[in-house]
Amino acid sequence: MNWTDVLTSQATESYRILAGIVNKVDGQALDWRPETGKNWMTTGQLLEHMKTACGAVMNGFATGDWAAVMPEGEMGEDGAMPNADALPTCSSLEEFKKAIEQDRDLALRTIDAAGEDALNEKMLTAPWNPTERVFGVQLNECIEHLNSHKAQLFYYLKLQGQDVNTMDLWGI
Repeated sequence: MNWTDVLTSQATESYRILAGIVNKVDGQALDWRPETGKNWMTTGQLLEHMKTACGAVMNGFATGDWAAVMPEGEMGEDGAMPNADALPTCSSLEEFKKAIEQDRDLALRTIDAAGEDALNEKMLTAPWNPTERVFGVQLNECIEHLNSHKAQLFYYLKLQGQDVNTMDLWGI
């Protein structure tokens, strides 16, 4: 198995599972956030972030164009993320579903176009982390980023009292 096969398989499965979990989101609860702790995103802000959490980031690595992921002025001068209250929010589940399909398609196109030699050999850094990593590893971390937020959404739904269980989280 090669990078292209592994990344394509992992990305396809992650987006498939996410689609199932999103079907359990209450469109009237997009402004919900956990009551304890601080600096939590709302459900709508989490969905908004997830719209570019994988495919758009992969495209940033492939092209060097980070505008879709890091709009001008979004990151603080010290490289820190803004406070959650300052983050944009997704206005509807329909909007999210359309956007996440586009992000999935971009992820799969980016993986396919990268080529095995580049995935195995090309060294890249992320704007938020100066550590060089091989291209394939960077793309794999994009999928892990999506999966982390997928799990966050799952726990948001649990805390909201939605009917989700471990099988939903793993897409079984």
